Amino acid sequence: MAKAAFNKKRTLFTNTLDLELRKKLVKCYIWSVALYGAETWTLRAVDQKHLESFEMWCWRMEKISWTDHVGNEEVLLRVKEQKNILHEIRKRKANWISHILRRNCLLQRVIEGKIKGVIEVTGRRGRRRRKLLDDLKERSGYSHLNEKALDRTMWRARFGEGFGPVVRQTTK
Repeated sequence: MAKAAFNKKRTLFTNTLDLELRKKLVKCYIWSVALYGAETWTLRAVDQKHLESFEMWCWRMEKISWTDHVGNEEVLLRVKEQKNILHEIRKRKANWISHILRRNCLLQRVIEGKIKGVIEVTGRRGRRRRKLLDDLKERSGYSHLNEKALDRTMWRARFGEGFGPVVRQTTK
């Protein structure tokens, strides 16, 4: 769906526009479609590879042909960017989880696994499915995560640069 949005707006990405403007257009229009609902995704290694390849596909807007054998590092140098789509997903997820953990609601209890449920499937083969908090728990323990979420300033200092309060200036 995001590639379709990119292809619809391909005429905007001509060389007549400044590179910085084209990058802002990609992040505004294309990534917003691609990362819709990313706060609730559980990413496997395969999904991460697909997202990184999509990011590189977007940055090849510099009319770099696939047959030119230009490496990803060279493409990133040409557009003056870094790989950061996975970092953006982690930031969005951390911001959403902190919002949920500060509230005392049903969704918090569901995420924490405090509501008992019975799964009828027995003997499922393979690795257990990843849960929503698994990737955040990998970096720090859940109790530590919960304490940090209750203190917004501490949470933003750790996870959410760029998630500060919106300050609107009014002119009188």
